[in-house]
Amino acid sequence: MKEAIVLLNMGGPNNLDEVEMFLKNMFNDPNILTMKSDLLRKFVGGMITFTRAESSQEIYRQLGGKSPIVDHTKNLIAALKQKLDDKEVIIDFVMRYTPPFAPEVIERLKAEGVEKVYLIPLYPQFSTTTTKSSLEDFEAAFHKSGMDAILVEVKHYYENNTYNEAVIERIKEKMLETDYNDFDIIFSAHGLPQKIVDAGDPYQRYVERHVELLKKKLEEHEMKFHRVHLAYQSKVGPLKWLEPSLETALHKVRNRGVIIYPVAFTIDNSETDFELEVEYREIAEEMGFNDYRVCRCVNDSEKFVEALIEVYSKMKS
Repeated sequence: MKEAIVLLNMGGPNNLDEVEMFLKNMFNDPNILTMKSDLLRKFVGGMITFTRAESSQEIYRQLGGKSPIVDHTKNLIAALKQKLDDKEVIIDFVMRYTPPFAPEVIERLKAEGVEKVYLIPLYPQFSTTTTKSSLEDFEAAFHKSGMDAILVEVKHYYENNTYNEAVIERIKEKMLETDYNDFDIIFSAHGLPQKIVDAGDPYQRYVERHVELLKKKLEEHEMKFHRVHLAYQSKVGPLKWLEPSLETALHKVRNRGVIIYPVAFTIDNSETDFELEVEYREIAEEMGFNDYRVCRCVNDSEKFVEALIEVYSKMKS
């Protein structure tokens, strides 16, 4: 039976011309803007896109004219192919809001005669706004295509030991020979409006459990930070969002050193490369921090590749 592993992620503009497409698709997603009226969602989404397009273009201009997410994902695919070394397994990826979209990838899988598709979202913790949205999008395109294959899905993998070792490895890379006790570590997760969590989204619980697992990992590796924090970034609009915010958490850190790990992301994107590296660095400097560091996501690291193969193997069993 010919198989395929398909990685799912939100995507990001491949060029400046795709910035408006990215915003429009995101804010027309009923899992993002949860109002019941499609017409109201289209109106509100259009207003958000209009007001954010220019500033978002400037962010991506500073990142080299595109999001880093696609190139990192392509590198991850290449590393997975090399590690798995199985010509009978096709490995591909789908983005939710920018190319490559699900219909294009599904047509490639059909042409290859794939009979079983393993869907692995690149979000370690489940949320309706990310995992559910990406899986539903793929499923809708799959059924519309008439492809005759079995779909197997995984919803989260934050408990995977190898994945968490990959996270620890990234933190170590940033700390080098530094005294851990001179630093606080903040695990920064992408925020959500409180109303989405109140409606039953389990994301906050999963993030909290994940941070507890990572705290144990830090202890196992004798990485004795002064304090460990959880915070949420990327709040937009007037609604109440998950707390504490990253800025609030920074205020609670003693002003010697802080290291940020983007715990809700596996692949670097504008939220890590610009929001954390640029915007929050400026905030930290204004607060008088002696040292502010941001960890890279696991991207195409060897341990993350191993973790994904473990997830795939578990799905097969």
